[in-house]
Order: sequence, then structure tokens, then C-alpha cells
Amino acid sequence: MAEPGHVPVLLDETVEALSIRADGIYVDGTFGRGGHSAAILARLGERGRLLAMDRDPQAVAAGRRWGEDRGDTRFAIEHGRFSELTTVLAAHGIDRVDGVLLDLGVSSPQLDEPDRGFSFREDGPLDMRMDPTSGLSARQWLLTASETQIAEVVRDYGEERFAVPIAKAIVARCRDDGDAALQTTRELASLVANVVRSRRKKPEVGKDPATRTFQAIRIFINQELAELQGGLNAAVACLRPGGRLAVISFHSLEDRMVKQFIARESGRDAPRDPIMGGIAAGVVIRLHSVARVLPSEAERAANPRSRSAVLRVAQRLADPAGRTAACGALQ
Repeated sequence: MAEPGHVPVLLDETVEALSIRADGIYVDGTFGRGGHSAAILARLGERGRLLAMDRDPQAVAAGRRWGEDRGDTRFAIEHGRFSELTTVLAAHGIDRVDGVLLDLGVSSPQLDEPDRGFSFREDGPLDMRMDPTSGLSARQWLLTASETQIAEVVRDYGEERFAVPIAKAIVARCRDDGDAALQTTRELASLVANVVRSRRKKPEVGKDPATRTFQAIRIFINQELAELQGGLNAAVACLRPGGRLAVISFHSLEDRMVKQFIARESGRDAPRDPIMGGIAAGVVIRLHSVARVLPSEAERAANPRSRSAVLRVAQRLADPAGRTAACGALQ
């Protein structure tokens, strides 16, 4: 079972979308606290396998305890990012898989633990790293970044119209307070909220003024969009013909990237034969778009964090000329 307090989004819809075979091999690219993994395992037979991954060491530790408690030899978990999928699979002797699930964004435990620094609703150190063992924290980056760099991140990843004044306020705070600046999430949230409220004619109903800035900095610190692009390519390359890719996204930047990737791999923008009108010879089409699924009204009411979720599903087509290349060979 999933960890108490953690509610997996679009659980039934995702498991159905993966079209699980009893003897298949599946990847849960974001274990979190095991909600989707438990549902996948429940569909697998004795010969099935599930390999879970997570870049968060706390999630991996929880997954290993979860696996030991279950005593299920069909399950394994590794610490790794989306872009490392082919390497992780190779370490387990796996060439091709029957399904890959990528559940994007921040998990409930990450949001609910103030020490992780993801939430502006609870005060905690300004960290935001999904893997606290590597890379710069949000605070470390903000203390050294230029006004231009901060404004670009807040604008591009947060789609925040007040990115420039927010960046000016952050840089001014760092200049005035030096090493004492921006110690906590609440300090940054308050600073951003003051900027936004001073410029917005009417308050935005239902959304904290710091939401977009926190989202933007988190995406940048964790390089989430680059990891997503690498994970999508790796997942499709590792799928068997007929295998399914299921991706749950929670904001427009992620969903747009997934949508465009599936469309591109499905041949939507491929060059056409000028006479016959079909896709031009030599173009490799790897995917067929299967579905776009949104949470039901009941799920949105029961789990507010599901409100922005979008599940996109695609199926791997046969390799050109019947090839069965190893995982990673069709990048």
C-alpha cells in the first residue's frame, strides 16, 4: 500500500492505460511512496517484473523498506533520474520493457516536509532539491545569480508576468542582507508576494502570489524539463513494440513538452510525399497517441493536488524493418 497521507493521482486510469501484461516488465520512473507501483504489481503475475526509480534518496529508502516488507522478488528500486533510465535498465540486464510510467513534479511527501524547502505554506530552509545530495540549493543559486538570470528563470519556467521586478527585489535583498539573506521559504514567499501584490490590480483568486516563482525556481534547480526530455527519449527507445508510455504532468510547461513529443514521434509534423500525401520515405515513426485523461470531478474534490493533472498515453510501434534493437539504440 502507499504511504499514509500520500494519494497517487489518476491511479486506476494510469494502470489501465499501461495495459499491463501478467509476464511483462514495467518501469515506475517516480516511485514516490509506492502508490502506482503497488497497483502495477497487483496486475503482474509471477514472471512479471517492476523496476522503480526515484531521484529522491528519501523515496528510494522508503521504496527499499517497502520492498523488503513485501518480500516481493518481482520488485527492485534504484536511485536515478529519468535521463539515466537506460543505464539503470542495463544494470538489471533489461533490454526492452512493456511499459514506462513517469509521474512528474513534486511528490506529496516533498511538499509536506518543510525541511525540503518546496512549499511556501510552511517555513523551512530554502532548498528545493529533489536530490539534496547533489547540486546547488535554491538559496545558494539565488545568492549568486544575476538579476537577468533570475528574471529569465521566473519568466520562462513560471510564466510570471512580474518576473523582472521580482528578480530586482531578490537581488536587492541579497545585496542588502548578504549571507543572511533568504534563509527560509517563507522569507522568499513574502518578498515575492509583496512585489506581485503591489503590481497586480486585482488579487488572483485561489493562487498564492509566490506560486509561479517557486515553481520556476524548483524546475530550474532540478533541471526538470531537461530531465523530462531525456526520460521521454530513453523510455520510447526502451519500449517493446506495443509497449505503453504513460506520463502524468501537473503544469502547462510539462504537458506541452509531452504533447509535442508524442505528436512529433507520431509523425504529425513529418514531411509528406508531395504526390501520395503520406509520410515521406525514411521517416521513422515510433509512437501512436492513445489517450489524454483528466481527473474525474470526484478525484479533484477528494484530492485537490490532482486538479491540474493530465495523463497522456502513447504506444510504441514496431521498429522499422522488424528490428529489435537493444534499449537506447533508437535514440
